[in-house]
Order: sequence, then structure tokens, then C-alpha cells
Amino acid sequence: MLRIAILASGSGTNAQRLMEHFAGSPLAEVVLVGCDKPGAGVVRRAWDLGVPSYLFNGAALHEGTVQAELERAGAGLVVLAGFLRLLPTAFVHAWPDRILNIHPSLLPKFGGKGMYGERVHRAVLAAGEKESGITIHVVNERYDEGRVLFQAKCPVLPGDDAEALAARIHGLEHAHYPAVVENFARSLPQP
Repeated sequence: MLRIAILASGSGTNAQRLMEHFAGSPLAEVVLVGCDKPGAGVVRRAWDLGVPSYLFNGAALHEGTVQAELERAGAGLVVLAGFLRLLPTAFVHAWPDRILNIHPSLLPKFGGKGMYGERVHRAVLAAGEKESGITIHVVNERYDEGRVLFQAKCPVLPGDDAEALAARIHGLEHAHYPAVVENFARSLPQP
């Protein structure tokens, strides 16, 4: 069975969907949730679902401590769910083509350093875009530049503000991320 580790920084709604999706699955299980923000909602969500969590800081990520913790947990796939830090090269190379991320825009538009959450939605609105969406991609050493696995679109409606657009984007994330992760997991050689 494939062992999945999730890295998250925020409230954890996508992480929760993933943990629920793989609960009882014969294909994969979420074995660890790593978080770099004490007090983030994702820690409570992991606790409520009985998934072990691991808190760390940015230094631990760069010192290899986080990588070692995920390796101890036997993670064969790493899934980012609202994780805001750039992963070190050594970490990316430890799971080549086995780290996935979800981004709240149609990459390559509105990606890169500092482009997350409401910042993305405000930029989409400021640019006068007629549509937005989500991108699920394989992670490489640069922000939001990995191979795209899946995109889903939604309209930008007249009168939208960042909050309204975010709600529509979250709906796409929750509807598609677990299924795309599952399909990707199915494509991997099983341990």
C-alpha cells in the first residue's frame, strides 16, 4: 500500500478531503501530516481523523529533518495542500516525480513566489481575466513550474471579489484533488 505524507500550512480543508478520501482505501493511506505553522487548522483536522501530525519550522525543512521524518513514516508520495514554502532541492530529489501540489489558478498564469491564496484571486481580478481555476502539478525545484497533471476551470463572474472567486476555486479543489491524487497513485509502481 502506498504511504502518503501531506504537507500543509493553513486551515487544511484540502488535507481533510485527502485524509477522508484515502481512509480505508486498499490503494493508499495518509500516514503523516506535516505542518510548518503552529496553530494551523490542519493539525486539528489530522488529529480529528486519527492521522499523526508533525510540526516543524523552515530551518528543519532545509536541514533535512523534515525529509528524515517523512522517510521514517515510509512516505512514497508527498502531497502539498496549501503548503507555502519552496521545497529544498534535496527534498525534491528524494521523491522524484512523487510530490504533487495544487495551485489556485490556471498555471502558468498567476504562479510563482508569493502567489498563493487571496493574492492569486486579487491578481486574477485585477488582470480582468474571464476564467480562473486550479492546476494540479508535479513539484520541481521552482515555484509552480512542474509538469501539469490536471486543470479545471471556472468563470470569473461580473461583480466577483476575491472572496467569491476563492469560494468557487475551493469547490474545484475539493471536487478534484483527491481523485487526481488517487489516479496518480494508481500510476505508480506499488511497493
